[in-house]
Amino acid sequence: MAYNLLKGKRGIIFGALDENSIAWKTAERVHEEGGTFVLTNAPIAMRMGQIKELAEKTGSEIIPADATSEEDLNNLVAKATEILGGKLDFVLHSIGMSVNVRKGRAYTDEKYDFTAKGWDVSALSFHKVMQSLYKADAMNQWGSIVALTYMAAQRTFPDYNDMADNKAYLESVARSFGYFFGKEKQVRVNTISQSPTPTTAGQGVKGFGGFIAYADKMSPLGNATAQDCADYTVSLFSDLTKKVTMQNLFHDGGFSNTGVSQEVIEHFTEE
Repeated sequence: MAYNLLKGKRGIIFGALDENSIAWKTAERVHEEGGTFVLTNAPIAMRMGQIKELAEKTGSEIIPADATSEEDLNNLVAKATEILGGKLDFVLHSIGMSVNVRKGRAYTDEKYDFTAKGWDVSALSFHKVMQSLYKADAMNQWGSIVALTYMAAQRTFPDYNDMADNKAYLESVARSFGYFFGKEKQVRVNTISQSPTPTTAGQGVKGFGGFIAYADKMSPLGNATAQDCADYTVSLFSDLTKKVTMQNLFHDGGFSNTGVSQEVIEHFTEE
């Protein structure tokens, strides 16, 4: 169901790779709600994914950008405002990558140049994106910037590896930059801490299938899907959440506040 929540609003969506990705589903929902946007991803991800299909479906243009490159981001911001015909109202940062995870390196055996690369892509890029937007004065008042995170920033999930540190840094950037963006531009900055979601990126984590099942049994409402996350993101882009900023918002069916569930007790109780 569409409510025209984003009618007349313009933005940038980072990280749509394929139809499993949260950014992809969010782009579809934003389009349904009347928003217009440019899509962006790293050139290599664009070759791997199906972003052209999404662009056609939503009437959007694609601007390739490496989110770790200030030059690329400055170019992206300038072109996006030109294409869309004005300042931006929303930005979604949906980017994460760990070279250590990809290469099968344990947390206790990190290769630090891999760590630095993953941190740059997954966390520092959020600061770089916001700094580009801030310096260009590219956001409208009451605009909304959202990044996707995960609860491994607060609690330990052994196989999440160095991505946990990246997410903790990402959430800190949201608070710190959120203060300046709020004070000086009336722009909101929040992170959504999403349930484990079977996206192409998420499935790279070891033991992911078992963990999704566990989280589902632990959450009173069950896991939040990528589609659910797209809906929640739309609400944060809308004018209905104007005073929500510098928050890390758990979107996980109640997992984050559940000590243990009946289903999990039963699983470990021998008859």
